[in-house]
Amino acid sequence: MAKRSTSGGLVYSTNPDHPLQDDQETEAAITPDNQQDLRIWLERKGGGKVATVVKGYIGPQSSLETLAKTLKTACGVGGAVKDGDIMIQGDHRDKVITRLTSMGMRCKKAGG
Repeated sequence: MAKRSTSGGLVYSTNPDHPLQDDQETEAAITPDNQQDLRIWLERKGGGKVATVVKGYIGPQSSLETLAKTLKTACGVGGAVKDGDIMIQGDHRDKVITRLTSMGMRCKKAGG
């Protein structure tokens, strides 16, 4: 498990006067749900499997995982959060778009 830095990603500084960011400042920089601009992709995996991928979420990992759980429940399938993207098993783009829109987020289908 990765350690969470309280200094905004700063690991080491030789400057004794360097100001450290506070966690509250980081939390204030979170994009509200009504300003999220998400893209919904359909990715083809090996063996003929497809996955719906939600990209572009800006916010903390805990909120991303909560959103993923909500979408998986709405679609009735499994999925995962990986590298800041939500992966839902199967082609559920329309259900995902409907659910995200009802939550107040902007989203649209992307990709070819």
